Amino acid sequence: MNSQIATKKNVLAVLFALAFIIIQTSAWACTSAIITGKVTPNGKPLLWKHRDTGQEQNRIEYFTTGKYAFLGVVNAPDKGGIAWAGTNSAGFSIMNTASYNLKDDDVKEMDYEGRVMYRALEICGNLQDFEHFLDTLSRPMRVEANFGVIDAFGGAAYYEVNNHSWVKMDANDPALAPAGYLLYTNFSYTGRLNEGMGYMRYLTATDLFHKQGSIGTSAKGGGFTPRWIFSSVSRSFYHAFLGMDLRDPLYSPERANGWFLDQDFIPRKSSSCSIVIEGVQDGEDPLNTIMWTVMGYPPSGVAIPLWVQMGKQQPALLLGQGEKNRSPLCEWSVALKHRVFPVKRGNGARYMYFNEIYNSNGTGFMQQLELLEDQLFVIYDRVMGSLEKDERTGKKLDKKRVSQMYEDISALIERTYDTL
Repeated sequence: MNSQIATKKNVLAVLFALAFIIIQTSAWACTSAIITGKVTPNGKPLLWKHRDTGQEQNRIEYFTTGKYAFLGVVNAPDKGGIAWAGTNSAGFSIMNTASYNLKDDDVKEMDYEGRVMYRALEICGNLQDFEHFLDTLSRPMRVEANFGVIDAFGGAAYYEVNNHSWVKMDANDPALAPAGYLLYTNFSYTGRLNEGMGYMRYLTATDLFHKQGSIGTSAKGGGFTPRWIFSSVSRSFYHAFLGMDLRDPLYSPERANGWFLDQDFIPRKSSSCSIVIEGVQDGEDPLNTIMWTVMGYPPSGVAIPLWVQMGKQQPALLLGQGEKNRSPLCEWSVALKHRVFPVKRGNGARYMYFNEIYNSNGTGFMQQLELLEDQLFVIYDRVMGSLEKDERTGKKLDKKRVSQMYEDISALIERTYDTL
């Protein structure tokens, strides 16, 4: 095997050092986590990717091009062969964050991460398959990334991958993940110290996860859930380094003239979607894996659950439509985001009009969409309750019921966005 094995002692030393490193970043990037079933209320692992990219139009597509069928997040203009997160019919799920401290050569043609993930979703059924896949890829692999992976057998790990080698960071290892989860932004723990990007967002995510983890899974609202990640992380305007939260009246830009610098929050102008893949417990049908999806700028989006076994019967709001192959829901979300960043000249693009997102009158679009999402989760919980009963009796997903749910929520979502 061509993998490099990092000692736990060295990794822990890097983790400790990172708490004191401050590096600003303006590059396209992502914030992510793998959360093991040890710290989720239902015992199922979660794989989260908050995507930041220069392509603000994303969509969902269902693929049957390989050994396994899969759902993937793709750029709207892309024709195939590239995916930026996804889950397949074997319960294998993958996403990535760019790393900027791993590259060990001067290879010019890079950024094959989307191609690697697409192929992995086609042929990999578990972590061992993915490791074999990495070992057999031609060198240079043309990637510099942290790949997060979970499978249907309890596997959960990040892989720090450069052009010639890879290192596995096992989220189930208590020495590496004592709190039951791993967080990644845009550096690698085994990469060059003091290089890379995303340290500000790493500090913020670490703070938010630590506070939630301290509540405990048995307490009301405790533990980690897809809904908590969307509402409290992907839509959080807390800034750990500044020690402030824009939703706190003490700090809100509303006290001034409504504007604030868009710098190092987890949701940023470049944020294009947030995905939480809820895996299954070992022994459970992998087709029960759920890909929770907030398409577009997360503060102006809403969550929708997706299943691979629904095949092409995915909600039309998330699929490519028209000549530009765009998701309608993504377009609505992006249109709201543009109201937050209306200034184009000079440095104006760096500033957001936060009052559009959140204000004391409760009229910010994020506040109004939170009310919509509350209604959606009442519907989801009702359907999910019946699905859990079906899982225990060995029944398959009731596709007619899920299709009806998609029809109902699509009408509700469209009506709400028409009012914003």
